[in-house]
Amino acid sequence: MTFFIQVFIEGIALGAVYSLVALGFVIIFKATDVLSFAQPALAALGAGFICYFATEAGINFWLSLLIGIFLTGAVGLLIERTVLRQMVGEPVFSVAVITIGVDILIRTFLDDWIGDEPRFLGDSFTSYGNFGSFSIGEFNFKYLEMAGLFVAFIVILLLNLFFKKSRYGLAMLATSFDQETALAQGINVGRVFGLAWFIGGLLAAIAGFVFTGGFNTLTQLSFVLALRALPAVVIGGLDSIPGAIIGSLIIGVTQSLAGYYQYSIEEYFDINLGLGFSTVAPYIIMFFILLVKPEGLFGTKEVERV
Repeated sequence: MTFFIQVFIEGIALGAVYSLVALGFVIIFKATDVLSFAQPALAALGAGFICYFATEAGINFWLSLLIGIFLTGAVGLLIERTVLRQMVGEPVFSVAVITIGVDILIRTFLDDWIGDEPRFLGDSFTSYGNFGSFSIGEFNFKYLEMAGLFVAFIVILLLNLFFKKSRYGLAMLATSFDQETALAQGINVGRVFGLAWFIGGLLAAIAGFVFTGGFNTLTQLSFVLALRALPAVVIGGLDSIPGAIIGSLIIGVTQSLAGYYQYSIEEYFDINLGLGFSTVAPYIIMFFILLVKPEGLFGTKEVERV
């Protein structure tokens, strides 16, 4: 039972980090009606910025972390202003394909800088002894996992306050419900679009750091870790912020449990699930949920009159 509880908590921590990427997907989609496939690349880019400033520029790690997060948000804003702003009024599918192109472009330049060898981010989450972990009774936790859980909680809390209390947060919510009505009420929808991409970049960079910090390292395949948040968005609903969080927790727990109990399942049923089953398991969960609720657990159901 103790082992199950620890694995479950690790899954929650993993899901919390996935939620940072998933929230970026949802915030951009709610504001612009575009599913941004550039989020995984932005997560890796954020980690790249942090790595460069902390290890090559010689800047203090915590300052490098803040600089990297801000610069990634700025890149998100730049993408919206220079590329996607020109696509306003074009079919949604075409805009989504453009974001795939942006993803490939960012990863091409980033991979060239990363090279073949993994890069450490220069953080101190592995310098506390016992490979960056601590124990509470029978439970053993990694500093970085718990830091990710804490940061995700704080970010979700701040986003909740932002959307409920701030002027721009309310403007983003109004735009997400109806862009034309928001324009009629004097809301600068273009500014809202840019803000959505800026926030999406910030969230991606935070998640990118947690995914690649410590002994995890930054590699040319680091973007795949952020891409795993996509099933969470689909499960929760593309336009639901609570759905993104709950979907991420489902994905994180599923992946964690599948990874730890795969051998037991194979031995009990005398089957071979393969080495990558823990990464496939979330997609299986997604498949069954979509059979019951095609719009996701909390997504808005579209009604078409014919």
